[in-house]
Amino acid sequence: MAFYDTLKLEKGMYTAGKGFTRTLEELDPSANYEGTPLSGLDAYQRQLKRFDIRVGGPGSDPVEKFFQTSDSAALFPEYVSRAVRQGMERADLLPSIVATVTKINSMDYRTITSDPLPQDKELLPVAEGAEIPRTVVKTQENLVRLHKRGRMLVASYEALRFQKLDLFTVTLRQIGAYIARAQLDDAVNVLLDGDGNGNPAPVTDVTGALSYQNMVSLWSALQPYELNTILASTPAVEDILNLKEFQDSVAGLDFQGTGKLATPLGAKLLHVPSLSGSCLIGLDKNCALEMVQAGDVLTDSDKLIDRQLERASISVIAGFAKIFAGACRAVSYTGE
Repeated sequence: MAFYDTLKLEKGMYTAGKGFTRTLEELDPSANYEGTPLSGLDAYQRQLKRFDIRVGGPGSDPVEKFFQTSDSAALFPEYVSRAVRQGMERADLLPSIVATVTKINSMDYRTITSDPLPQDKELLPVAEGAEIPRTVVKTQENLVRLHKRGRMLVASYEALRFQKLDLFTVTLRQIGAYIARAQLDDAVNVLLDGDGNGNPAPVTDVTGALSYQNMVSLWSALQPYELNTILASTPAVEDILNLKEFQDSVAGLDFQGTGKLATPLGAKLLHVPSLSGSCLIGLDKNCALEMVQAGDVLTDSDKLIDRQLERASISVIAGFAKIFAGACRAVSYTGE
């Protein structure tokens, strides 16, 4: 019998500081199953197979399948976390604007910054014996502000026990989508207002309607950084799509057929409904923003296992910091 069939599962695996799946992987490495019918499954998925729990598809099991034994019940909080993460990933625009993700094990984090002068970015030739110009990297004065985002899941086991897991997954994914949208709002606020270290985005105020010249000016003002991402409010997206310079026949057919927005000046256009007014943000996603995560999706594992739901919180703690302040600029216009 394979080891995964005899592994003792307990709720203490959630408090080991590594996460449930990582703890399982250390006890039951996936590398041991290469070339077997279980190849391609991670340690958690092998446990679902062990207890014959189907979490998706037409043949998905009811919620009560998790609570047949104390061992199988220990799998339930990880199922909740994974379903929430799936919802976050589906609604997540952050990978399109975040340059790097830093995971920490505390609530305090101070990022680094480097703000070279324009002449320092040119890397001019260095004469023989002359001093090589320096790039100074230092820590920011203020800590990164972390926000806890989540939802309280309120339901009795009796109310859910006969519900199919794929239906319950839809609800959990929606919670993940809410969290992803809230984190996007946090990221946009940092891009516009800065991270508390005196680095707000320069804003160009335009009187009148958005024009093609405004877009070109945004592109040139961002130099030497690359304009590869544009975040736009709902009115700004409409105005950009209506500019005759961006009404290319191929781009129009792509938008009408797939809903994929045009790419003005080669930049990826992202719709951010939470942006107020007629506003757009241009940035170099490769060096503008850092995302800081304190752990992964957090669930009240004790409540989910011992009390079989009732009330359990699902939350994520994350914050954002600017890396290079000059890699982001904004345009605000009246639209009149």
